[in-house]
Formats: sequence, C-alpha cells, structure tokens
Amino acid sequence: MSSTIAPAAPIPPSAARGRLPLGGLLALAAVVFTGVVTEILPAGLLPQMSADLGISASQVGALVAVYAVATAITAIPLVALTRAIPRKALLVSLVLGFAVVNAVTALAPGYALILGARVVGGMLAGLLWAMAAGYAMRMVEAERAGKALSVAMVGTPLAFAFGLPIATALGSALGWREAFGAMAVLSLGLALWAALALPAFPGERAGDRPSLLTVLRMPGLATVLAVTGFFVLAHNVAYTYIAPLTVASGVARHLDVALLAFGVLAVGGVLTAGILVDRHLRAMVLVASALLGIAMLALGLWGANAVVVYLAIGLWGFAYGGAPTLFQSAPARIAGSAADVAQSMVVATWNGSIALGALLGGVVIDTLGVPLLPWATIVLLAVAAALAATSRAAFAR
Repeated sequence: MSSTIAPAAPIPPSAARGRLPLGGLLALAAVVFTGVVTEILPAGLLPQMSADLGISASQVGALVAVYAVATAITAIPLVALTRAIPRKALLVSLVLGFAVVNAVTALAPGYALILGARVVGGMLAGLLWAMAAGYAMRMVEAERAGKALSVAMVGTPLAFAFGLPIATALGSALGWREAFGAMAVLSLGLALWAALALPAFPGERAGDRPSLLTVLRMPGLATVLAVTGFFVLAHNVAYTYIAPLTVASGVARHLDVALLAFGVLAVGGVLTAGILVDRHLRAMVLVASALLGIAMLALGLWGANAVVVYLAIGLWGFAYGGAPTLFQSAPARIAGSAADVAQSMVVATWNGSIALGALLGGVVIDTLGVPLLPWATIVLLAVAAALAATSRAAFAR
C-alpha cells in the first residue's frame, strides 16, 4: 500500500467503546434505501408515466438505464474531483441533490427534462455508492467494519423488497408525480437526519491523495474488481430476465410474491454477511458464489417445478443480498483512507456489469433460448469463484 495514504480518521467514542453507532449507520442505510428506490422507481411506475407523458414503455425503461450508465461513467472522475471535500458535507449535499432530482421529475412538463434529471441523479448515485461504504467502515474500529457496512447496506435489499412496492402502490393510488414528490420530501428529511446523526470526517489533503493508477495497482484490487464484475454480471444475466425464466413453472403469474421472497431473503444475506465478513471474507465470497450457483442449477434442472423455483429464488436472494457488503469490504481493506477511490471503481464495475448483464442475457435468449440462462450464469460464477480462491491479496482477512 502506498506510503502516501493518510491514517484513518479518529473513530467516534461510541465505536471505541465497542458499540455500533446505530444512529449514524441507520441514517446511511436510509440514504442508500432512498438512492436505490430513486434509481428503480420508473420501472414500477412505467404504465402511468408512459400514458401521462405520451411515451413508449422503452422510453420509460431508458430512464432506469441512463441512470445506471451515468453512475458507471462518472463515479470514478467525480470521486477524484471531490476527495478534498469534508465527507459529511458532501454526503448531505448528495441527499439534497436527490431531493432536487425527484422534485424536478415530479414537476417536469416533458420527457426531456426528466431524462436530464435522471442523468444528474445517476451522477449523484455514483458518488453516494462510492462514499457510503467507506463512511460506514470509518465509523467503527477495523474489527467491526464489516458489521457496520452490513447495517448501512441493508437499505439496498429493503428498497427492492419493500420500497419499490410501496412507492409503486403510492403511484397507482395518487399518480406517478406524487410518488416522485414523496421521494423528494423523504430526501429532505433524510438530509436533516444525516446532518444530525453522522460523524464528521475530513477530506483528503492534497499531499495524501494517491493517484487513480496507484490505487488500482494496490495488491489484490484488480482481482476484487474482476470478481465483482463476474459475480454481478452472472446475477444480472438471469435477474434481468427473471420473468421469462419463471414462465414454465407458472411463477411468472405471481412474480411479485417471488420478488418479495427474494428481497426478504436478501436482507438475511446482508445480516449474515455482516456477522461473518470481518473474519471470513474470502470464504463468504466463495459461499455466495456457490449458493447462487446452486440456485441456478435448480432453475436449470427443475425450472418447471413451481416449488423448486420459489426455493431457488429465495436462495438466490440470500446469496446476492450479502454481495454489496462483501465486495465493498474487500477494496476498503486494501485501499485504507483511499477507500472512496477504490469504491468508485467498484461502483463503475458494478453498474457496468448490470448493463452488460442485460445485453448478454438478451443474446443468450435470442441465440440459445431462455432455458440456457441459468447455465450461462453458472459459467460466470465459476470464473468469479476461481479468481477469488486463487488470489492471496484480494480477499485477505
């Protein structure tokens, strides 16, 4: 690790006494929850937005895609540009930015302005995902960093399991603009909570900032990024097309129930990862890959059996739920106080894999058929597991 990296900021007194600073960590979890719901909300409001704005379903879908692409493209440069800004001020500003993005979306007269707001939202999200993990881990001593991260990251599966259905129901009852307006108001409240609950951490001093290339060359980081890419790619090859994947079993007719099971079990995956990640990081990565592989194997062999499909989707959720904790703990350990830069690389890899997974899954369906999706996923998971198992530096304790 570069000798130019500054020591970590002082640990808050509550953490030093052995207690997790739950107030701050739950505030982070709520911010993450809001960021995820903001990202995926157009998918839940697709019919209403399409009808009201007079646009096609694919144009509404593009609002989700452009958000993810903006996150992937801008995360690394924006983190590099904001490294000197005090962390708390930057994080609160990002939450206020989400309030503005959602408010503009709610009030916009047409599609073009909404599309522009989504690009800005994606840029804000890239900074948020890069900061949140490092922020949570800096709030506690090193031996409890994984537990702290799991609390902060629980907002992601909660957003998929409960946040999107609630926001979608609100949009159906009151209108899609009201749903985005509610997210804007929620973001304002979260900004105040974050300002009150989070400890202050300084930005990096000019002489303490290793270059992007220096960070990338830190032992094990490139392997962490590769494992992250293959794992997330594997997930999204199948998850993007979960509806056609479940048609043969009849589960597609009750996909909301299956996705709820996925989300609830994902919360369990986050909590389990938080308990074990500090001591068993490499083992947890391999277990997550194996469990997801078993779920795909079940779908590949018994995809016409509804009971098996429900069980496989639950196992899938559990395996994937802990992934953010695992793949954000590893670069933070490697990069030290340059963790935000390393995390921005994870964010770019993660979101790029989401987009590539959708494309690759479509190619598999068009050329080989839906039944081959689980097998393609298993191949990608095998690559991720092999890389994780053979690298000594990437997932060291």
